[in-house]
Amino acid sequence: MDKARLCIGCGACAAGDAIAAVGRPMDWDAFGQLKPRGPWAEQHRAEFARICPFSPEAADEDEIAQDRFGISSEEDPRLGQFETAYVGYAAEGRFREIGSSGGMVSWVAAELLAQGLIDGVAHVVPADPSDQGRFFAYRISRSVDELGEGAKSRYYPVELSGVLEEIRSRPGRYAIVGIPCFMKAVHLLRAQDPVLRARIVYTLGLFCGHMKSARFVESFAWQLQAPIEEVRAVEYRRKDPDRPANWYTAHLTLTDGSARWQDWWHLADGDWGAGFLQNAACSYCDDIVSETADVAFGDAWVEPYSFDGRGTNVVIVRNRQIGALIGQAMVEGRLALTEVDADFVARTQAAGIRQRREGLAYRLAFAPPALPLRKRVAASRDIPARRKLIYRMRRWISLHGHLVFAAARRWDRPSVYLRWARTANSLYEAAAYLRGPLGRLLARLEPGKDRDASA
Repeated sequence: MDKARLCIGCGACAAGDAIAAVGRPMDWDAFGQLKPRGPWAEQHRAEFARICPFSPEAADEDEIAQDRFGISSEEDPRLGQFETAYVGYAAEGRFREIGSSGGMVSWVAAELLAQGLIDGVAHVVPADPSDQGRFFAYRISRSVDELGEGAKSRYYPVELSGVLEEIRSRPGRYAIVGIPCFMKAVHLLRAQDPVLRARIVYTLGLFCGHMKSARFVESFAWQLQAPIEEVRAVEYRRKDPDRPANWYTAHLTLTDGSARWQDWWHLADGDWGAGFLQNAACSYCDDIVSETADVAFGDAWVEPYSFDGRGTNVVIVRNRQIGALIGQAMVEGRLALTEVDADFVARTQAAGIRQRREGLAYRLAFAPPALPLRKRVAASRDIPARRKLIYRMRRWISLHGHLVFAAARRWDRPSVYLRWARTANSLYEAAAYLRGPLGRLLARLEPGKDRDASA
């Protein structure tokens, strides 16, 4: 999938024999993405095609969900199968306080541990870049205290090979937390590997817009005048209860203990929807809400919840046992959740759904991938002209940003990338938000269109 630019770097193909053969089978490419390395990648190509989440030979999300959940009480083309959905937060403990949103991911993981339903949780935690060469990595936590170390958003490349090998080698029952394509890869692996099928008993999915490259942290460092070799910790969404939850702040901690921070909207590449430094595979994903996961979590990006700086989750429950745990905790007052319908959840993720449905249909028409993917969206050009321009701008930014950043890095001239990013962002805002002279011209050409076209 690497040659087709569809490798997300999940590491599902790199556990077992690959680890034994080369020790570290996943490594950085020139653009700060994790990719499989070594002769094993070519030797096992046919086997990998069945477990790669972007392979046309692998089962799709609908097939995996049908096999795992059967016929659930509801099914929605935007959300997949589900039993119930909620909006709210974890009312007990410090789950909400230390999480980037409402604390529900950590609460469910902790409750599964406390109830003795699992022995460990594979999730992403900060890593020491001076030791591992990475700011974040997967780890298995076996206590609630350990779980707390992973209670933040991580827009950084990580991979599963190490924790999958630990699960294979250490008997027990495990849950895995991850983004949609990682959840899909885990289920594809479970279908092929009886050990993983027996030991991975729950999957906790995260809603996802797209994956960033490791260069995004370097961009933060450039813009905050912090030498990247002195950065020891990264927070993508520093929480402030006194500010709206969707006001993201990038925060870097340096070796000497000092800190640098800046709100995303002041960053040259801080508009998430524009797709700066996005993994190429994300342009061809059609799962926003982790449709194969037993339970999935996102942010409630609608008012009044998005204004609440303490953070609020939307939760989609597909596994009835997890649903029972949540229901009992609601009765006991440990969770402050309100049941909602599919339309409410879809509204909270309107931008992602449009990008992965209408946008994907258009990308499949004007820029089909090198492989004939099995997508649940049909190629189409039947959208307004300005929407076409927006999707083309996003693709142009996501493709060329990597090249410009690589050149700026090679020449040690951050200004090359930052000037390009500011210019690209201005053009994108003109099309998406009708800002600037070009935006005003587009507004006259399409009168009456809403100004939040990127949503």
